Amino acid sequence: MNTAKTLDKEIAEYLPRLNEKQKRTVLSVVKTFMKDQQDWWDEISEEQQNAIDKSLAEMKAGKLTPHDEVMKKYKKWLKK
Repeated sequence: MNTAKTLDKEIAEYLPRLNEKQKRTVLSVVKTFMKDQQDWWDEISEEQQNAIDKSLAEMKAGKLTPHDEVMKKYKKWLKK
């Protein structure tokens, strides 16, 4: 799995190889992506943003429940 630093390095290695037109296209895509991401974040409530931030912090701290454990716990509700 690529880490953020590895991805940054890989992206940086490609940029000098692009011509001006390609760089403008890449920049446009990145700007569009960032705008879409920002718009989505701004559309949810502050409470939802805080819940997401808290969940991400817990995930980074390793406070996760494996999928198998969750499935065992809720198995009775998942039966049809």
